[in-house]
Amino acid sequence: MRQIDDVLRTGLGRVYTAASVEVWQHGHLIYQAVCGDLDPDGEAGSHPVQPSTWFDLASLTKLFTTTAFLRLVEAGRVSLDQPVGTVLSDFNGLRPIRAYEHPLIPGSFIEIVPPTDQVVDASAVTFRQLLTHSSGLPAWRNLHLAEDKAARLRLCQMNAFAYPTGSRVLYSDIGLILVGLALEWLTGLPLDSALHQLVLEPLRLTARYGPLPPGNVAPTEICPWRKRRLIGEVDDENCATLDGIAGHAGLFGTAADVARLGQLYLDGGGELISAALAHDATRAQLENRGLGWAINNIPSSAGTRFSAGSYGHTGFTGTSLWVDPVRQLVCALLTNRVFFGRDAALIEQFRPLFHDTLIACVD
Repeated sequence: MRQIDDVLRTGLGRVYTAASVEVWQHGHLIYQAVCGDLDPDGEAGSHPVQPSTWFDLASLTKLFTTTAFLRLVEAGRVSLDQPVGTVLSDFNGLRPIRAYEHPLIPGSFIEIVPPTDQVVDASAVTFRQLLTHSSGLPAWRNLHLAEDKAARLRLCQMNAFAYPTGSRVLYSDIGLILVGLALEWLTGLPLDSALHQLVLEPLRLTARYGPLPPGNVAPTEICPWRKRRLIGEVDDENCATLDGIAGHAGLFGTAADVARLGQLYLDGGGELISAALAHDATRAQLENRGLGWAINNIPSSAGTRFSAGSYGHTGFTGTSLWVDPVRQLVCALLTNRVFFGRDAALIEQFRPLFHDTLIACVD
């Protein structure tokens, strides 16, 4: 595995300042590595990364939210094909299709081409469509503009659409925010408590929502609107406006936490969900989307060597999880790539190189 160590070192100080990796095969740890430092100024040597170091998991949170929701499906408390509006009463009625805010270019909009006066019936959107990102909801809204948390959640429920439901896939944070809100309504618990009870505690994970004390957590970026380096505070601005707790982002965890979640699905759901439901979650249902999971399209962030039936997810902060059922392999790669800013070019080059090197070593 020396080649993997070499690849990790090439990213240090250039792609990220901190990284943690766990690779499991046939349910056993076969590779573990950490590199870098937790210093907020990027200096080396003062606070080295440990296997117990927490990273901002960013959109890997969606996999934990999905798993919690599937546990409620398994218990018969909700159905995947149940309309969202039967749980969230504001998510009903006819909505226009409109241009939506660009998630990475403040003040810019993604236009609908060609423009249309078509409307979408929110009442017909199902939880399955939220989880496969095929609901028709836009990718993002600037929740910071709403006055308080209640108004922000209401905005997510009352949102216009970006395309007709079920006609295509558009990766949407809004959809998973709604799944998280539905979890609260269905369980009667705050989202952090619901995820702890349904997923984190049964799997004996250390993952949790922030804020975290800065001693053993990887720093992320200098936030444009908070005007400070973030350490133990969620990087995602929309999640921050929701008090750091949301269905799409907000969890902090270790590489072991992330790998254990991947192993749960590789084990057919373990004791948490049925094999049939785990299989449903990790198969392509529309384009390259399962339930919460992305299904490997070669090439992808998993490189060119992971099996075609592999499934995984990435996070904006530089995190990823990929599972190869053919090789019985789980790979959790956590970095703080946003330490150097939001340009994704370097992490988009690094991830495939890392995963291709891993598979070369495993094979």
